[in-house]
Amino acid sequence: MNTFGNIYRLTSFGESHGPGIGGVIDGCPPGIELDMEFIQRELSRRKPGQSRITTPRKEDDEVQFLSGIYEGKTTGTPIGFIVWNKNQHSSDYENLKTVYRPSHADYTYQMKYGIRDPRGGGRSSARETIARCVAGAIAKLILRQYGIQIQAYTSQVGSIKLAGSYKDYDLSRTEENPVRCPDPEKAAEMEKLIAEMKGKGDTIGGIITCVAKGVPVGLGEPVFGKLHAALGHAMLTINAVKGFEYGDGFDAALYRGSERNDRFFNDNGHINVRTNHSGGIQGGISNGQDIYFRVAFKSVATILMDQETVNMQGEDTILKARGRHDSCVLPRAVPIVEAMTAMTILDYLLLQKTR
Repeated sequence: MNTFGNIYRLTSFGESHGPGIGGVIDGCPPGIELDMEFIQRELSRRKPGQSRITTPRKEDDEVQFLSGIYEGKTTGTPIGFIVWNKNQHSSDYENLKTVYRPSHADYTYQMKYGIRDPRGGGRSSARETIARCVAGAIAKLILRQYGIQIQAYTSQVGSIKLAGSYKDYDLSRTEENPVRCPDPEKAAEMEKLIAEMKGKGDTIGGIITCVAKGVPVGLGEPVFGKLHAALGHAMLTINAVKGFEYGDGFDAALYRGSERNDRFFNDNGHINVRTNHSGGIQGGISNGQDIYFRVAFKSVATILMDQETVNMQGEDTILKARGRHDSCVLPRAVPIVEAMTAMTILDYLLLQKTR
């Protein structure tokens, strides 16, 4: 299952410490003018070594397109691309060949396939998300033509969280700090906490909020093809994601229908709603309102501290991981959440056009 999507499809390949990470995009409409600088900027938002609170691994993450583009425009044929790995320190993982990192994919991968690449987690490494950011950037460029905009931001790190909804903040300020939080004061607190965790060799989790504006009415199917189910699936394929909720989410369980129903009204000849507790999706189908959701990320499994574990023979041992790792994935995960959102919405937009 290395392919994502129905019509707009991404197949990714590569490992963290292999020669490179790449992908093939199928179903991209022809004639789309590609802004290469924009695509590279999206990759740079994800790349390691971009601030003091991310992994110090240094990679340029420059994308090289191999097919599907002529004179700067898509041709409708498969778009092949690759990003070469240049700064691997594979020796950092020698001590992981025969032991299992707690809460990591090491054990399950070994049991499933009978073999695994311990260098940086191999295929289970978040470095695979490079391919998603390339495909997501192209999807964003296409969605622009429909007036659809997608913005994600860090809304919580550990116990430090934003008090308001996305409407209470100027989301254009998200890129002004390394945490990618639109509230400068909270961002400073979050950055301090992440730096603290990094200094201790520990990790911390948090929440990313995402908003999609301009999505038209009618995307999604009423039963197994619900739009929110597709978004949930997309988010849960991202490394370290443990939860997804849209609209009121779990808080919806606390209220009565009389308190939380989104009431319709005639808005100068157009049907509108007075509230958006549904998160822009009703009955699995987009209703034209902002789609907003939250994605919970666990703390990174690899910590630079002594941990009890077992080796491949089932013998008790103590593991102290080495290498370069993020203490919190959220700052670099923001563009990944946006990319998966863009691919999902574009895919469902193209599906709707086949109706």
